[in-house]
Amino acid sequence: MKIRDAALGIYTHMEFGACVTAFLPIIAASHFRHRHDPTLRMPARWAQRVGRASSALTPLWDFTIEGNGPPDISNKPYVVVANHESQADPFLLSCLPWDMRWVVKEELFKIPVVGWAMSLGGEIPLRRGDGHSVRTMLAECERAIEAGISVMIFPEGTLTKSRDTLAFRDGAFDLAIRTKAPVLPVVVAGTDSMLPRHSFWIGRGRAAARILPPIPTAHMTAGDIGTLRDGTRDAMMAALADLRPRYAVPRDHASARPARTSAAARSPDSTAPSMKP
Repeated sequence: MKIRDAALGIYTHMEFGACVTAFLPIIAASHFRHRHDPTLRMPARWAQRVGRASSALTPLWDFTIEGNGPPDISNKPYVVVANHESQADPFLLSCLPWDMRWVVKEELFKIPVVGWAMSLGGEIPLRRGDGHSVRTMLAECERAIEAGISVMIFPEGTLTKSRDTLAFRDGAFDLAIRTKAPVLPVVVAGTDSMLPRHSFWIGRGRAAARILPPIPTAHMTAGDIGTLRDGTRDAMMAALADLRPRYAVPRDHASARPARTSAAARSPDSTAPSMKP
């Protein structure tokens, strides 16, 4: 089984590369056509399809979306926040059924092909620890939200080194209050066995993203940032405590990775055709 999974891991790397390469000309064409659209909605939609397509094509991963997004999310922007467990999180979150632009660490834009696809797809770069980069990122997020598209931010700011969810930073919540966009929490569980931090190993597993009720910010001020941040984290941690036992795999029991089940469903995309083969 380990040899088979190793072979499937290599296959998964290859099919991901093939998906990015195949979609890149389409993303580039969409970016050129919609370059004057501040939402970059169509390029972002094509970039999100890369994640859906590549995750659908690997037999190692089984993704489930629990819950539904707000009914108005196709025409009203939200600040989407999610906990960050592994490098597989973007693949799972790309299955969420709405358009959004993502805040992504700047180093990833330097990767050939992958970085080009992210840049052309409207992802927003962030250099961690650089105040100017943070301000530039928040300004672009604000511009996108005011134009009408949601943005996706990991409020921990980085991957966790353990299963302990890190403290949330203020940026996403400051942004939500300044733009009066509701915060939409999404809880991720199970990806830590799939593509761990600082590893190229692709493991077998099941994972889920649970969409929580949105948190309105219309009547909040800058003085409410801490309350919004901590309240959002508390709600997410409560949901994570319920979700994690059903999906997370113990790190010291790698051989016990759960087998793929055919019952788990990938979320349909309400704005784009499903990429599941």
